[in-house]
Amino acid sequence: MARYDKVEPLGGSFRAQLAADWAAADGVPIGVGLDTTGKVVPGAGNTGILGVVVLVGIQKKAGDIVDVMTDGEIVELGKETAEVDVAAGTVVYGVAATGALTTTATGNVRLGHTVEASRLVVRAAR
Repeated sequence: MARYDKVEPLGGSFRAQLAADWAAADGVPIGVGLDTTGKVVPGAGNTGILGVVVLVGIQKKAGDIVDVMTDGEIVELGKETAEVDVAAGTVVYGVAATGALTTTATGNVRLGHTVEASRLVVRAAR
């Protein structure tokens, strides 16, 4: 199950409310954006993909506040079947429609790269 490892402390994340219930609180990293009310949605939303969330534990409800990583590291990537499975030294992108992570560049938003196959360095575009 993927999880946040470290976040750049001065500006590596931001907090916002979820726009809807989030059943995927299972440790799968998802690229997210904000909707027109400033709430977190999977995929591009109204803003484009701004960062990555990894929600672990109980199901999150609409209105819950979550941390969106823009600059940091996620470890244990690829341990779940719904996660992207990549090799070390691979660029990782977010699919605008769904937020799913992929290694396909065309039409997708660069989110970061892997150093080890299971460690994603997030450097979301600013």
